[in-house]
Amino acid sequence: MHAPTDSHWGAVKRILRYLRGTTTYGLHITRSSSFALHGFTDADWAGSTDDRKSIGGYLVFFGQTSISWKSSK
Repeated sequence: MHAPTDSHWGAVKRILRYLRGTTTYGLHITRSSSFALHGFTDADWAGSTDDRKSIGGYLVFFGQTSISWKSSK
């Protein structure tokens, strides 16, 4: 950016404050002798009696480390 404004600097400061508060967050990758790829999935079709919405999700592990996940309602 050739001409940053005060609102740009405010956004940068907001991002940096957020990052400072999340230094302990993240994926913890552990060393493992296993190169196995495991996947788990579960679904509850229209399980909520209030709105009849379905819930589903999956989790994928490489060795002992989760590498991908998703949950949706």
